[in-house]
Amino acid sequence: MLEAAAARVVCLVVICWLTAPRGAEAAIGVNWGTLSFHKLKPSTVVDLLKDNKISKVKLFESDPDCLEALKGSGIQVMLGIPNEMLAFLSSSTDASDLWVRRNVSRYVVKNGVDIRYVAVGNEPFLTSYSGQFQPYVMPALLNLQQSLAKVNLASYVKLVVPCNADAYEAALPSQGAFRPELTQLMTQLVSFLNSNGSPFVVNIYPFLSLYGSSDFPQEYAFFEGTSHSVTDGSAVYNNAFDGNFDTLVAALSKLGYGQMPIVIGEVGWPTDGTISANLTAAMTFNQGLINHVLSNKGTPLRPGAPPVDVYLFGLLDEGAKSTLPGTFERHWGIFSFDGQAKYPLNLGLGSRRLINAKNVEYLPSRWCVANPARDLSAVESHMKLACSVADCTTLSYGGSCNGIGAKGNISYAFNSYYQVQMQHEQSCDFDGLGMVTFLDPSTGECRFLVGVTTSSSTSISQLHHSPAIVWIWILITWRVWIFVE
Repeated sequence: MLEAAAARVVCLVVICWLTAPRGAEAAIGVNWGTLSFHKLKPSTVVDLLKDNKISKVKLFESDPDCLEALKGSGIQVMLGIPNEMLAFLSSSTDASDLWVRRNVSRYVVKNGVDIRYVAVGNEPFLTSYSGQFQPYVMPALLNLQQSLAKVNLASYVKLVVPCNADAYEAALPSQGAFRPELTQLMTQLVSFLNSNGSPFVVNIYPFLSLYGSSDFPQEYAFFEGTSHSVTDGSAVYNNAFDGNFDTLVAALSKLGYGQMPIVIGEVGWPTDGTISANLTAAMTFNQGLINHVLSNKGTPLRPGAPPVDVYLFGLLDEGAKSTLPGTFERHWGIFSFDGQAKYPLNLGLGSRRLINAKNVEYLPSRWCVANPARDLSAVESHMKLACSVADCTTLSYGGSCNGIGAKGNISYAFNSYYQVQMQHEQSCDFDGLGMVTFLDPSTGECRFLVGVTTSSSTSISQLHHSPAIVWIWILITWRVWIFVE
């Protein structure tokens, strides 16, 4: 009896803390991805967020190290669940109870982590997934909602499903509609979101429209005016973001939810790896987007009503991401992998410029380059090995290191591998074709990286990206939890 009474008191204290009045909430947040060969310490990243007054962050999975670092920070968190876990979470409320206990209720305590959203899957309706995740979305949502209710968090932690913009389509924004094969599922999803006070989360990428079509007018991707405006009745669209946003508004309206709040889960512009991915374009796009959103101008279908929140993609470069979407995929960060600002950006949150990460611990200032005294004619296999392990995407056409010549390419590949291997002596051998230098070989905009020291090896967050390992992890944690309970 005493234990039960104590538990109720603790619950009341936490609820009071959660619902206490808070200051004005900025609309700009960031996505914090962790797929990097050179991970900053999570505490360093949280300090970076705080120094830049970024009060909203989106995580793609429940990384214990990141969540521990976020404790007591006051930063609002959208916590992601990988698509590969949806089948497990849809299987039973026992499964969802386990996930909520381990990843939400243990952290949402006084002076804990301020988890506001749980993102159930990430773009699970993508056409390229051929519907493989669709059957699990609604069952997972319903189970998780019950599990949150059991721990008295259902009214505070909102469930959302980040959707890609390919979930809807139209020739003109006012004609927007969800894909025919998704209409029934989207009706269920939007009804669920509306019933539980959750917003619709969408990822919008004008860069990908430009990248995917040679006919797409480049000016239309930005916010500085265009000669390729789109006229839709009395509405005129001068940028792709507004056009895409209103296409979603029209699609929601067709389902009877035209006023549903919308959150932009991902939006941004890469800085390297291909044509049109560069520092100038990224700065122009992101600053234009921020100014546009914070102006409260809204869009033709929602005048004076911009998105509730906008999460820039992303916070840091992620050199270990898949390049399947394109060689630009590892270069979305507004900061480089080591937390250094790539370009001036005013987030509208206080400081007019980005503030760099502090106390970053680098490896020694040395690099691996091609040995000028050796015949390099047999180097191709070594380069392939180096680039299959490390990141060489800046050497791609349009990349910042594309013009450094054949020997420069070899040196860049060698050094990338050398840094990933934490500068281990043998990792610069390459059958005698490599050599260590203490002179920085960077040239022009092409930066030869020096790695940072990492505090941990492979983490659970990395394991989530392998479906086979996901299930092993699930089974192990299930057994461990039962044993502990």
